[in-house]
Amino acid sequence: MSPREGRPPVIGLLGGIAAGKTTVAEMFGTLGATVLSADAIGHAVVESPSIRDRIVARWGAQVLGEGGQIDRSKLARQVFANPQEVGELQAITHPAIVRELREQVASVCRSRGAPAIVIDAPLLLEAGLDDLCDVLIFVDSPREARLARAAARGWDPDELERRESHQQLLETKRRRAQFVLDTRAPVETTFLQVQQLWQKVLGR
Repeated sequence: MSPREGRPPVIGLLGGIAAGKTTVAEMFGTLGATVLSADAIGHAVVESPSIRDRIVARWGAQVLGEGGQIDRSKLARQVFANPQEVGELQAITHPAIVRELREQVASVCRSRGAPAIVIDAPLLLEAGLDDLCDVLIFVDSPREARLARAAARGWDPDELERRESHQQLLETKRRRAQFVLDTRAPVETTFLQVQQLWQKVLGR
């Protein structure tokens, strides 16, 4: 896929949960890309009064922290055990997240403030955000490594499985990507791969 005329190329990252997509996004950021994180946008969206009120109305005060804000860990534990509730939460939050992310992409394109844009969004395909992207990169990581990273987040062994069951199959994501980035190697080797992909995307 080639960049659309008159705007910086947009790179979308695909991969399993805890595959290292955020680390790869940060690497692209060090090379000059503007990195847009759906998780960061999601934090802000969940705390907006209208979304927060809808979440509390659906799941009650049990998902609130001591300061009265949404506790994302409590909300996740409540929701991800039930596919129907995952769908309900997505129906509340995703339209606002997707809208804000699209607006941020448009803003960066208008300002021409970066040579490229990287979208780090767990549900990039599911949310239809791939239509913004010129290049899709699959961040490949062995299941054992992903489980170890998930454990470091405090997840129980089944949490990664539960969350991934609500996403596209890894093989589907891999097929959709133009490039595969292997994170099994040391971080320095991963960065070299990122540099090579950066040069390809920018046509250098």
